[in-house]
Amino acid sequence: MLTYFDLRKGVQFTYEEQPYEVLEFQQIYKAQDMVVARTKIKNLINGKVLEKTFHQDDTFDEAELEKIEIKFLYNHRGEFWFSEAKNSADRFELEEEKIGSGKEFLKPNQILTGIKFQGKFINIVLPIKVQLKVTEAPPGIKGDRAQGGTKTVTLETGAQINTPLFIKEGDIIEVNTETGEYVRRVE
Repeated sequence: MLTYFDLRKGVQFTYEEQPYEVLEFQQIYKAQDMVVARTKIKNLINGKVLEKTFHQDDTFDEAELEKIEIKFLYNHRGEFWFSEAKNSADRFELEEEKIGSGKEFLKPNQILTGIKFQGKFINIVLPIKVQLKVTEAPPGIKGDRAQGGTKTVTLETGAQINTPLFIKEGDIIEVNTETGEYVRRVE
């Protein structure tokens, strides 16, 4: 059982029978020595962010989330299909809105972490860094500049990111899935 004071950043709890994660926590002192917690929480099923105020007598259950290794299979018309890594016959689908911007870095047969709540997959967790092949890269044009230049390249998943000028077609690069930025070229 969690109290309002346990709702720190990153804590996952059940509120109104849905799993939430605390994004921000701030303690506010009100009149007559009353303390409340002003929080920003994210629904782990639909991704909506709410601002809620909780009082000292509020209690919550910890969200019982199960993390399972899954494999990305394919996407079709905004539906992304996955299977459990150990049992490819056990397939499930998630909508594009649940996956968010990470969809640009999914490639077939990629191993990810799936989050299950009450026996149903509700979302996925991408690795922080993924390695992807560059399929299109314009030539880097050298010129008169003080800093290193960048160019936009297309990756095997169709995502477009900015990279240094020395990146060429066929290179394997590492991309940060949280920021969508180039990290390094893999030798």
